Amino acid sequence: QLQLVESGGGLVQPGGSLNLSCAASGFTLEYYAIGWIRQAPGKEREGVSCMPSSGGVTNYADSVKGRFTISRDNAKNTLYLQMNSLKPEDTAVYYCAVDWGCGYYASDTTLMKYQGKGTLVTVSS
Repeated sequence: QLQLVESGGGLVQPGGSLNLSCAASGFTLEYYAIGWIRQAPGKEREGVSCMPSSGGVTNYADSVKGRFTISRDNAKNTLYLQMNSLKPEDTAVYYCAVDWGCGYYASDTTLMKYQGKGTLVTVSS
């Protein structure tokens, strides 16, 4: 049974950093594209980033480009999202996701087939 479990969310001050993790089980992560999605209070889900299984281009939403970095450790079957220079508008529930491939745009990440249950990130002073 494919399962994704996020961790690492919490409260952080503006300008701070957080590193989200997502532990995958029930499948081999290295064969899948990985992604992160977020949903701010009262807003629709937003695709944050997607990384293909091998080669290809990693995409990022314009709102996080240069501040967030997606990565994977296939040996640990885990994906990550390093978030730096956090802003109050980054406050959201963050979901990890996997699928066979990435869409052309980061916004397509919301369509990824398998998604976790989310972890809350709050950026506030």
